[in-house]
Amino acid sequence: MSKSIFLSAAFLGLAAFCLSSPQSPPASTSVTINGKAITIKYFAPSMRGRDIFGPKGLISGDPTYPVWRTGADSATALHTDADLDIAGLAVPAGDYTVFTQVDKMPWQLIVNKQTKQWGLSYKASNDLGRVPMTITKPSAPIETMKIALSTTGGNKGKLEIAWENVVASVPFTVK
Repeated sequence: MSKSIFLSAAFLGLAAFCLSSPQSPPASTSVTINGKAITIKYFAPSMRGRDIFGPKGLISGDPTYPVWRTGADSATALHTDADLDIAGLAVPAGDYTVFTQVDKMPWQLIVNKQTKQWGLSYKASNDLGRVPMTITKPSAPIETMKIALSTTGGNKGKLEIAWENVVASVPFTVK
């Protein structure tokens, strides 16, 4: 009896530890422009000493490569209360999934109409569209991936993805 209690306690302790320190924790970013909210929810992986981008990087091992789920685990989710113009791509108010094509320059931000999907089940036939991103290098490697939405004045904003040795951004306008 005491052995089963000990094993149960050990199992619960291990489960609690695993749940308290996820490999790629959930993260989100949001911005309100002209009273309309835009939100991105994603899972934020870390480098952990690995190469991330490039032909031998971690991302090149994904079955959807050269398209990347733009995070880890479930596909990255975009919700917008407003119609958007993302660098020339008309995005009606609603829910979308965000992917990124990373094998050529400039990277392409992909807005996909299929939602609530696992990150490795990308279907190009569901793309709303693609837009080129501006690519820069950070001053130091970025350990944990971060997506940021920000306002740039008036009805304009910026979406930025930063990880390892890349900062990719794209402007958007709230309609």
